[in-house]
Amino acid sequence: MGLLGGLSDLLKQYGGQSGAAPANVEQHFDQVAQGVPSSSLAGGLAEAFRSNETPPFAQMAAQLFSNGNGQQQASMLTTLLSSVGPDVLSKFTGGSANSPLAALLQSGQGQISADQAAQVNPEEVQALAQHVEQNNPSIIDRISEVYAEHPTLIKTLGAAAMAIAVRKIAERHDA
Repeated sequence: MGLLGGLSDLLKQYGGQSGAAPANVEQHFDQVAQGVPSSSLAGGLAEAFRSNETPPFAQMAAQLFSNGNGQQQASMLTTLLSSVGPDVLSKFTGGSANSPLAALLQSGQGQISADQAAQVNPEEVQALAQHVEQNNPSIIDRISEVYAEHPTLIKTLGAAAMAIAVRKIAERHDA
């Protein structure tokens, strides 16, 4: 039966489809997320981040951050900070020297703890994600890999993002 086994019929429903998400997209997303490798889920999520049918990447990243637990928040911040060099980060911290994020950036710390991440507000994460994306567009793929390990959290992005992710997974596995 191939890689996706019983998911092939479900995925055929999404192949080539665009527009409104089916009413049962959340259930379909759960089935697909449980049945495909996390790399496939990451690829679908990256497409949702890049889509014109969803909010900008930085806004979605901030949403994931605000809905995540401390460890997930720390993973996102660590990934964002490790994706650009200190010169890019120093340009970012220019106007917000008193924020918890600015303190983390200035410390040059490589790994961020859950407690440190919890001090950062989602608006700062959104601004940082936008800044990092402008300087390193591959951040979308790296953040997608982080969150592919947390499919329940991905569902907080909404039906459009889930439908795009499932559609992209369907296209890749149909080929």
